[in-house]
Amino acid sequence: MRQADIGELGRVIVSLAMAVGLALCTTMAMAQVPELQTRQHLRVCADGNNLPFSNEAGEGFENRIAEMMADELDVPLSYVYAPQVMGFVRNTLDSRMCDVMIGAPAGYEFVQNTIEYYRSVYTLILPKDSDIDATSLNDTSLQGRRIGVIAETPPVTALRRVGADVESYPLQVDTRVRAPVRDAIEDVAEGVTEGAVIWGPLAGYYAARQTPPLTVIPLVDDTSDAQLEYRITMGIRHGEPQWRDWLNDFIARRQSDINAILVDYGVPLVGQDGQLIEMRGASEGDDS
Repeated sequence: MRQADIGELGRVIVSLAMAVGLALCTTMAMAQVPELQTRQHLRVCADGNNLPFSNEAGEGFENRIAEMMADELDVPLSYVYAPQVMGFVRNTLDSRMCDVMIGAPAGYEFVQNTIEYYRSVYTLILPKDSDIDATSLNDTSLQGRRIGVIAETPPVTALRRVGADVESYPLQVDTRVRAPVRDAIEDVAEGVTEGAVIWGPLAGYYAARQTPPLTVIPLVDDTSDAQLEYRITMGIRHGEPQWRDWLNDFIARRQSDINAILVDYGVPLVGQDGQLIEMRGASEGDDS
């Protein structure tokens, strides 16, 4: 190896060592911050333009659940809003700008999860007069049909395998600029596509707001190998066991109230047996 190459390798090694050292120092510093024993306010990490979950006007179901939490804590409620894309947790929760994400999938590695507060499932959205008769993504009635789906989500592979003509909408977007799920559902209403396969909470909310409302079929009877059912928790920083315990207790005690909010927004709720336990379209004419 030439001397110049050795020198360059040395610089790379030193740079890597410094980067690793900085990361370790940052992690240790975060771990050494003591957990709050009392809270003067409830600071929520949220997307400011992501209905039906949350928005800056407080119209989402996560906003309403946060209000319940603040009332129980008897503290003011405040938000840190940012587009919920890559880096969201790092820039909000991990930066200690806020203390809880109201919606985080169970097992999401970047946060400490609470117990689940709902389960939901992907749905098939169709016009009311559709001749598609499917309750599973491997149903042959989907073959050759133009079906909208969000890119990189679980239904994509199953739809392609059954021979659907997949219309793809982007997954990672700045919600202040684009709303691909709303676009996908409006395309069904306008006849651009023949149907769409969308995550349940989004499907129930936006399908009910079309004229006429669209049919929403929760895919609880799906026999493809796609993972369509997910458990949703709240997400907090690691190393905050007391805060997690309080949230777990809140969820357990207020589950019926939480369910009532979710049902009001048209969220298809699924039980531990994988079957639908509640389904209702969001209130007609209600934009909350």
